[in-house]
Amino acid sequence: MTVSADPFADFPTDFRGAVLRPDDDRYDAARVLYQGRAADEGPALIAQCADEEDVAAVLRHASAHGIPVAVRGGGHGSDGYAMPGGALVVDLSAMKAIDVDPETRVVRAQPGVLLGELDAAAQEYGLAVPAGTVSSTGVAGLTLGGGIGHLMRRFGATVDNLLACEMITVGGRKVRADEVENPELFWALRGGGGNFGVVTAFEYRAHPLGPDVIAGQLIFPFDQAADVLAKLPAHMATAPRELGLLAAIAPAPALPTLPSEAHGKPVLVLVPVFTGDPATADEAIEPLAALGRPVTNLVTKMPWLQANSMLDAVAPYGKRMNLRGGYLPELSADAVDTLLHHAATALSNPGAATVINLWCMGGAISEDVAEDATAFSREGAAWLWEAVSMWDAPEHDSQYEESANHVTEAMRPHALTAGYTNLTDDQGEEWRRGVHGSEAKYRRLQAVKATWDPDNLLRFNKNIAPTA
Repeated sequence: MTVSADPFADFPTDFRGAVLRPDDDRYDAARVLYQGRAADEGPALIAQCADEEDVAAVLRHASAHGIPVAVRGGGHGSDGYAMPGGALVVDLSAMKAIDVDPETRVVRAQPGVLLGELDAAAQEYGLAVPAGTVSSTGVAGLTLGGGIGHLMRRFGATVDNLLACEMITVGGRKVRADEVENPELFWALRGGGGNFGVVTAFEYRAHPLGPDVIAGQLIFPFDQAADVLAKLPAHMATAPRELGLLAAIAPAPALPTLPSEAHGKPVLVLVPVFTGDPATADEAIEPLAALGRPVTNLVTKMPWLQANSMLDAVAPYGKRMNLRGGYLPELSADAVDTLLHHAATALSNPGAATVINLWCMGGAISEDVAEDATAFSREGAAWLWEAVSMWDAPEHDSQYEESANHVTEAMRPHALTAGYTNLTDDQGEEWRRGVHGSEAKYRRLQAVKATWDPDNLLRFNKNIAPTA
């Protein structure tokens, strides 16, 4: 493969979007990502695509010159792969068309769409696409990695509700992938990330939902956390699928119901989201409050759009951050102790925060789709843990990396090899070989990669190399 000596000098003249280089006025604003550390280095060129023809033009150029390509959708990936230093970036953020068919309940979205925009468009017709939980998340990366959230126990992962993708190949050709057309590619796109091409349209199955749900927070003192978490699995084992649940250990918000000395100190927050018949909500949620003695109960009826943006407050854009996580076959006492210790001993620099999340799986995401049906893995996963730290000062990077590595190693004995790629930073080649489940699934992904991107031009991701 020949690499051009100056691959950006002869950029395609038929490209209709904006082309931004480091000396352009709009360059710095265009490269801002959720991951603040990505701003330390900038790409060589950002190609802001107006449509799929622009995408094809960039990829033909990249293939002809042997240029590796990064892809920016919503820019929400914790790794910051969307804007690597010195790279050519295909920026899809302006491609925001959404079409909702209320008769077929099919929702079509372009890759620049954010979760909040998708939710709002679907709710105009009383529908929802099972997806994530932070409204600034891009639907493209979320979908290609799998997609979990408050609706997964009821309706499954996002990829379980994905009907088709339209993709531009690295050679600039448009293809469709669904259960009939390019089915092996469709299998890989459902969890294999952006390894195979640039998806320019997603088609989803939506479900009737809302406009109101029962949701909110139950806040428990930190000294009750171990006891409450020990009781939680038994309750969720018999809970209805309509109950989604997040348990978070997070700094206490400055609420009037909490003593001022507790503000900023770790507390346990249960975040239930009940999407079934409101008349039965108490049966599912009241036992959660009875697991301990909550100091605050903020669970109430609210619009689905509000419920699915509750976590925005703990996911600010542009912070320096790291994220580690994985699947747990059970919420064991040892795993809980490890996570509580990490929360209790977290670094306390100004403007910094560490949050630990435990997502309850089960129901549709665990029981309705076979492990090998998609590249996204979920077999044996009862809970998903994630530890995210956010800080401001670059001089603290090494401290937080050391802390993240420590909790990762401490959780390894309790976790499965498989995991959810979107809710953890890349942990290297060995991790990538196991995160999708079996060795056979990884080899299958490699074969798809070798077919669609044999030169690995799309390598700025949790990369699946085309050969061993």
